[in-house]
Amino acid sequence: MTKISISRIPGEYWWGGVINEGSVMPFGQAAHTRNLRMTDDNQATPLLLSSKGRYIWSEDPFAFRIDENGLSVFDSAGEVTIEEGHHSLQGAYRHAASTHFPPSGLLPDAFAFTAPQYCTWVEMFYAPTQDKIIRYAEAILANGLPPGILIIDDNWMKDYGMWDFDKHRFPDPRVMVDTLHGMGFKVMLWMCPYISPDCTIFKELRGSDLLMKGEDGTPVLRHWWNGYSAVVDYTREEGAAWFRQQMDRLTADYGVDGFKLDAGEPILPGAPDTTQPIAWSRPLRLLEDCEAYASLGVGYPLVELRMCWKLGGQALIQRQRDKTHTWDARGLGGLIPNAIAQGLLGYAFNCPDMIGGGMDGDINSPDFRFDSELFVRYAQCAALFPVMQFSMAPWRVLRGEELTWCLDAVRLRSELGPELLALARQAAADGLPILRSLEFEYPGCGYELVQDQFLLGSNLLVAPVIVKGQTSRCVVFPEGRWQGDDGSVVIGPTELEVEAPLSRLPWYRSIQ
Repeated sequence: MTKISISRIPGEYWWGGVINEGSVMPFGQAAHTRNLRMTDDNQATPLLLSSKGRYIWSEDPFAFRIDENGLSVFDSAGEVTIEEGHHSLQGAYRHAASTHFPPSGLLPDAFAFTAPQYCTWVEMFYAPTQDKIIRYAEAILANGLPPGILIIDDNWMKDYGMWDFDKHRFPDPRVMVDTLHGMGFKVMLWMCPYISPDCTIFKELRGSDLLMKGEDGTPVLRHWWNGYSAVVDYTREEGAAWFRQQMDRLTADYGVDGFKLDAGEPILPGAPDTTQPIAWSRPLRLLEDCEAYASLGVGYPLVELRMCWKLGGQALIQRQRDKTHTWDARGLGGLIPNAIAQGLLGYAFNCPDMIGGGMDGDINSPDFRFDSELFVRYAQCAALFPVMQFSMAPWRVLRGEELTWCLDAVRLRSELGPELLALARQAAADGLPILRSLEFEYPGCGYELVQDQFLLGSNLLVAPVIVKGQTSRCVVFPEGRWQGDDGSVVIGPTELEVEAPLSRLPWYRSIQ
């Protein structure tokens, strides 16, 4: 069993592991322990990066502990590499990325960076229909929002595994997709790796030996949020090919533009969420099944993932896990720290989940307490992320000036869309994050703990309000001249309290 301990350099902080822990990064402020086998809550990478230019890498998951004394790595499933001498967080990242997850040179469809996404989940839950989707798209345009990428979420299909439209609810899906294209939208379909055990395709896949099997040779059933289902064996070439055939057929038959690949959590040895231990067809590294599922999206122009193991540098949109309708780290407060962590793990094309959070069904219940201020601030925060996604219709929940301010955030995204796209193209080429911390760009300036504002590339500084009731906030300005959205010019380095009423998203451009 590998165990490595290294002493802490004075003032050293660390990032990495699981992106959903971004809100407690950088590590080093308090003792923190994590086992990377437990990655069932978002993307993860076996990488830890230091503000002092060091990093830890392994091809396999490991456990780690960071405290005031240093960093310990233990329970590693494979060899652990320690790299030193790269001077800064950015230096460590550049070396780690070029060595272990170099950029593919490709980026997702350019539309993802210039227009919002609109997911049907909140407005329709498990009951999308062709008519509802067309009316939703019409309402988007009628209420002053631009066309974007429309994601048709769960239950558009006949059954899990039967990846064709339910003809009762979608009588002519090709016409629907063509209509949406004519309105300026692109279309993505929700998919998952599960197969309902009482549908006809289950028998076909069992007969073709394309399902994950238990030790007794029978298909394993996995417990997930929609019940119990069999699982396509995407760890085998034949199973992965079957899944891609379904995506290719949907693209060819209906003209859809991409896919939201949901679920895909790793299946750990002895996991209680399966009916029996899986007898893999070949020896797998721990979490390799999660990596294999995420790999199904590689090569397609529009694919969004919630789960991923490794695969940094690929042209995949990585969405943060479902957020709550709250101001704390489970909701709005977690967006920026988690996005910083995503970028540092090689996931440059990141999405902050659906604007407003609260997406588990309770948000439409009579007892739900909707916070319009939170929704507006969430939209402002998300507007200049690499990818922006709505689900709850703003015009349904906002009125008057609040709706106007939400639309203003979207207009800002449209205006800066060409710059976001240019940064995405740069990320595809050099692998650097689009959304960055101040520490990444300005090492050694004491910015390690600044986690509530971010840079887009090197030249745009964004400082959203993420605390309820605030109408001003402290902004940290690095060296240089920064021109604000309000016309002001600030000379850095400095910290300045700026006015930020609910109508304003403070952002600044570096000028000569």
